[in-house]
Amino acid sequence: MLATLMPLNTRPDRTLDCVGLYCPEPVFRTRVELDKMAAGEVLEVVADDPAAEEDIKSLIKRIGHEVLSVKREGDVLRFLIKKVG
Repeated sequence: MLATLMPLNTRPDRTLDCVGLYCPEPVFRTRVELDKMAAGEVLEVVADDPAAEEDIKSLIKRIGHEVLSVKREGDVLRFLIKKVG
Protein backbone atom coordinates (compact mmCIF):
# COMPACT_ATOMS: atom_id res chain seq x y z
CA MET A 1 0.00 0.00 0.00
CA LEU A 2 1.31 3.40 -0.98
CA ALA A 3 0.47 6.18 1.44
CA THR A 4 1.54 9.78 1.78
CA LEU A 5 2.38 11.48 5.03
CA MET A 6 -0.30 13.74 6.40
CA PRO A 7 0.99 17.21 7.28
CA LEU A 8 0.78 17.74 11.02
CA ASN A 9 -1.53 20.74 10.63
CA THR A 10 -4.05 18.94 8.40
CA ARG A 11 -7.35 18.44 10.19
CA PRO A 12 -10.47 17.23 8.42
CA ASP A 13 -13.36 19.65 8.05
CA ARG A 14 -15.76 16.69 7.85
CA THR A 15 -15.64 12.97 8.61
CA LEU A 16 -17.59 10.35 6.67
CA ASP A 17 -18.02 6.98 8.41
CA CYS A 18 -18.42 4.19 5.85
CA VAL A 19 -17.49 1.31 8.17
CA GLY A 20 -19.74 -1.66 7.45
CA LEU A 21 -20.69 -0.38 3.98
CA TYR A 22 -19.60 -2.14 0.82
CA CYS A 23 -19.21 -1.19 -2.82
CA PRO A 24 -20.57 1.03 -4.19
CA GLU A 25 -21.72 2.84 -1.02
CA PRO A 26 -18.34 4.22 0.20
CA VAL A 27 -17.61 5.67 -3.25
CA PHE A 28 -21.13 7.05 -3.69
CA ARG A 29 -21.21 8.64 -0.24
CA THR A 30 -17.71 10.09 -0.68
CA ARG A 31 -18.81 11.76 -3.93
CA VAL A 32 -22.00 13.14 -2.35
CA GLU A 33 -20.10 14.53 0.64
CA LEU A 34 -17.42 16.16 -1.55
CA ASP A 35 -20.14 17.80 -3.64
CA LYS A 36 -21.40 19.55 -0.47
CA MET A 37 -17.95 20.89 0.46
CA ALA A 38 -16.10 24.08 -0.47
CA ALA A 39 -12.80 24.10 -2.33
CA GLY A 40 -9.87 23.66 0.05
CA GLU A 41 -11.82 21.71 2.66
CA VAL A 42 -10.57 18.29 3.76
CA LEU A 43 -12.77 15.20 4.06
CA GLU A 44 -11.81 12.21 6.19
CA VAL A 45 -13.35 8.95 4.97
CA VAL A 46 -13.24 5.89 7.25
CA ALA A 47 -14.02 2.58 5.52
CA ASP A 48 -13.46 -1.14 5.94
CA ASP A 49 -14.54 -2.34 2.49
CA PRO A 50 -11.55 -4.21 1.00
CA ALA A 51 -12.22 -2.53 -2.37
CA ALA A 52 -12.41 0.98 -0.89
CA GLU A 53 -8.73 1.82 -1.27
CA GLU A 54 -8.61 1.42 -5.04
CA ASP A 55 -12.21 2.56 -5.60
CA ILE A 56 -11.91 5.81 -3.66
CA LYS A 57 -8.48 6.63 -5.10
CA SER A 58 -9.89 6.09 -8.58
CA LEU A 59 -12.89 8.32 -7.86
CA ILE A 60 -10.72 11.13 -6.50
CA LYS A 61 -8.40 11.02 -9.49
CA ARG A 62 -11.34 10.99 -11.91
CA ILE A 63 -13.10 14.00 -10.34
CA GLY A 64 -9.89 16.00 -9.87
CA HIS A 65 -9.45 16.22 -6.12
CA GLU A 66 -6.39 15.24 -4.05
CA VAL A 67 -5.77 12.26 -1.77
CA LEU A 68 -3.60 13.69 1.01
CA SER A 69 -3.14 10.41 2.85
CA VAL A 70 -4.31 6.84 3.20
CA LYS A 71 -3.68 5.12 6.52
CA ARG A 72 -4.53 1.53 7.39
CA GLU A 73 -5.44 0.68 10.99
CA GLY A 74 -6.15 -3.05 11.05
CA ASP A 75 -9.04 -3.61 8.65
CA VAL A 76 -9.97 0.08 8.59
CA LEU A 77 -8.73 2.62 6.06
CA ARG A 78 -8.62 6.36 6.76
CA PHE A 79 -8.45 8.67 3.78
CA LEU A 80 -7.84 12.41 3.89
CA ILE A 81 -9.12 14.03 0.70
CA LYS A 82 -8.75 17.68 -0.23
CA LYS A 83 -11.44 19.20 -2.43
CA VAL A 84 -9.78 21.12 -5.24
CA GLY A 85 -11.40 24.11 -6.98
